Amino acid sequence: MHVPDGFFNAAVSISAAAVSAAGVAVCLRGAKRELDDRTAPMAGLVAAFIFAVQMLNFPVAGGTSGHLLGGALAAILVGPYTGVLCMTVVLLVQGLFFADGGLTALGVNIFLMGIVTVLVGWGVFKLITRFATGRAGVSAAAFVASLVSVPASALVFTVLFWIGGTAPIEIGAVAAAMGGVHVLIGIGEGLITALTVGAVLAVRPDLVYGARGLARPLELRGADGTSTVTPQRAPGEPAPPVRSKPFVLGALGLTLLLAGVVSFFASSDPDGLESVAEEKGFLEQAGDHLFGSWALADYGDVGGIPVGVAGIIGVGLTLLVAGVLAYAARGRDKSRV
Repeated sequence: MHVPDGFFNAAVSISAAAVSAAGVAVCLRGAKRELDDRTAPMAGLVAAFIFAVQMLNFPVAGGTSGHLLGGALAAILVGPYTGVLCMTVVLLVQGLFFADGGLTALGVNIFLMGIVTVLVGWGVFKLITRFATGRAGVSAAAFVASLVSVPASALVFTVLFWIGGTAPIEIGAVAAAMGGVHVLIGIGEGLITALTVGAVLAVRPDLVYGARGLARPLELRGADGTSTVTPQRAPGEPAPPVRSKPFVLGALGLTLLLAGVVSFFASSDPDGLESVAEEKGFLEQAGDHLFGSWALADYGDVGGIPVGVAGIIGVGLTLLVAGVLAYAARGRDKSRV
């Protein structure tokens, strides 16, 4: 659902950029409460993973494809403030290096795909986990939260386009079309999110921000390699020593596999926004990207770089930028968990 240049007038583009900049500034301060030396690497991994999975368009219906947005996933894994920062880094790398999402629409994209999806996804997740706990409950909450966040973002796009789009639209028809196709995409997003959260819960439940204080007794692997069942900790009780290197290497390996190999099999059908824009007659408003002739543009299609190679480069850039940002934003209290 990356918005290209040309869809919005200057007033909406500038306003969205201002709101997004303010939101990111707030999240830079808020992330201090979510990040420390132990969890900062997770933010880099989450951003890189979202970049990789966004390359994997999957078919939904009628020659239309969708891909992960990732805001709800990021919020659940690393917290809502850090989640917005992760999404911002992903969108910056995509827009600046891969011509994916317009430069004048960068603020709109951060608002729609970063802030809206995180706020809606995190709100729904917290509401459900008031009643459902344990691994199954957290995974189910992740599914619903992700599913809801996608059409919510699509409907906010429709309202913004109605206010300041560069082509006249019938808001009811466009809202129905955007909402309908993005509900289908949201189902795919929900499945990806639930599987990812469930997998991390199974091996490193301490790294799922949204499950802190919710999960039932979970199995952790101690520093000596033995497996122990650790009950919930009392407030202020230090975390048990847990090996991070295997998890980090495994997660990075999976991310590189998705970007470097699985990306070759992604659907080439237009995504939900492009499909609706073509159907409703405003796709021609899209302008050419300033960096559209760069070698990495369109994930290598312009420069002849294999999509897998472009994906690996993107993963590296995203991991580097998000990791540095997370370490810079982390809290200085190293005892915080």
